[in-house]
Amino acid sequence: MPSFEDLAKGTVAATAGLSTVAFGLLYYGQNYLIYPSAFPPGSRTEVPTPDQFGIPYHDLELRTEDDVKLRCYLLVQTKNLDLSRPSAHNAMPDDEFAATRPTIIMFHGNGGNLGHRIPLANVFFVKMRCNVLMVSYRGYGLSEGSPSEKGLRLDAQSALDYVKSHPTLSKGPTVLYGQSIGGAVSIDLASRNPLAIRALVLENTFLSLPRLVPTALPVLGPFAFLCHQKWDSASKIHLIPRKTPILMLSGARDEVIPREHMEGLWELITQREAGQHAGPSVNTATTRRRVASTPSAPANAASPASRVHDVTVGEAAQVGEIKLAAYDPRSLSKFVEFENGMHNDTCVQPGYWAAIAEFIGNLQAEIDAPSQV
Repeated sequence: MPSFEDLAKGTVAATAGLSTVAFGLLYYGQNYLIYPSAFPPGSRTEVPTPDQFGIPYHDLELRTEDDVKLRCYLLVQTKNLDLSRPSAHNAMPDDEFAATRPTIIMFHGNGGNLGHRIPLANVFFVKMRCNVLMVSYRGYGLSEGSPSEKGLRLDAQSALDYVKSHPTLSKGPTVLYGQSIGGAVSIDLASRNPLAIRALVLENTFLSLPRLVPTALPVLGPFAFLCHQKWDSASKIHLIPRKTPILMLSGARDEVIPREHMEGLWELITQREAGQHAGPSVNTATTRRRVASTPSAPANAASPASRVHDVTVGEAAQVGEIKLAAYDPRSLSKFVEFENGMHNDTCVQPGYWAAIAEFIGNLQAEIDAPSQV
């Protein structure tokens, strides 16, 4: 029978071994954990295209500053999209009409590829009449390279540079739409280009990756300090101008990113709106509301992509083309929480697209009626 001393030595050795494995997994393998671009299986080779959904598009190839080729999708408005009612823009050339519409740059979450988000782009394009640039990060879908924080920052900058140099898209406002890690990409891009971004729409994103590790990967919690992929959104919010509205869309039942992260970002946004960098928030130019909804489908009911396709299209039919609300300069940033929203299905909760349509509509109203600002 082993002695107590032997057992103690064995326990120490096992603990040290597990710690070494955890250390190596987090420090050297964190890119594979954070950017699972091959999940679900086939995501690097099977990439749906917008024309499979009846959406006209351009297969856009972007070259980044470090010479990585990104395979993106560009959806540019034309005046003759069928919206089941006569267009008020029949006498306007297509490029002139497209120049009057917002351009949405879409930054998706860390799994799958841009093709899985086509139903979301469809709502922006068909229902809200926005131009849409769907970004494929390096190492995702058919894009070259390997994903990393440094690389994705270059990818995002390339997308923005393309829009701002485009003869048509550059004339309208640019709005960033980011889900999960795409929200961190959006915040980072807006913080580095404060005059180029008109607004942000952020869904279920986080304060920073090191702060997320203890809850997302509890076994690695003690080693969170080794996380070199920072995505420190909390430190960048104050770099985004106060005049840049931010719409926060939070799933109260998010099982991946605790709601405290969206709450924390919202606190920082309200401080920014009040001209503060720290201390208690003053909610002078922000709006918050909670949206109750029917229970979400079970997490294993279908893949995220299929749930998005099945449900989003149904709800989008209720949105219709964005109606331009009277612009209220007192209503800048907004926080909307969806009672039953989980990480992958917040975008299909009732009221989600209506909140975005209202937000985009107010931006357009501001542009069309600047005297009201």
